[in-house]
Amino acid sequence: MNDFVDFLGFFNQQLHIKNYPRLETFLMPAGFSSLVGEFMNITIPRYCHSLVKNRFHNGHPDLIPRGVFPDDAVQYSHEGIEIKGSRRASGWQGHNPEAVWLMVFRFDSNTANETIKQILPRPFRFKAIYAAQLEQDDWNFSGRSETSRRTITASVNRSGVEKMRANWVYQDSGK
Repeated sequence: MNDFVDFLGFFNQQLHIKNYPRLETFLMPAGFSSLVGEFMNITIPRYCHSLVKNRFHNGHPDLIPRGVFPDDAVQYSHEGIEIKGSRRASGWQGHNPEAVWLMVFRFDSNTANETIKQILPRPFRFKAIYAAQLEQDDWNFSGRSETSRRTITASVNRSGVEKMRANWVYQDSGK
């Protein structure tokens, strides 16, 4: 978490020098959440040497046990941890309802919409980290209509959220 805060601070300082807005205020919210998750995917293995970022393009899950799969790459496995970054307290999404270890890094930051509404800047901060092994019935499948262009998604339902919150890794004290 500290590595991401340092990264974001460095990046935003460089943007400020060039009179650009802060990174979290010009990326689309989903893009910034993805950045948080991808940063964790490359950083966690620095501290947990038994895990490695899955080297299969769009492989699932994001982090897998080091040395278990050839070239540390697998298209799909139940072994490992899927990582998400989110501003939301619930409603976390994936592409399929499935049994998986899920780790969510919940954060607070400004968004582009807040800049338009002239809401004052506030520092990025992590609010919580939740991790739990979810089962297929901990998800609601959203699907889509034949005319929709929306990506097919599944959302963590109430039972999944309860599992995640009961197994919190970090919670901000609010100070």
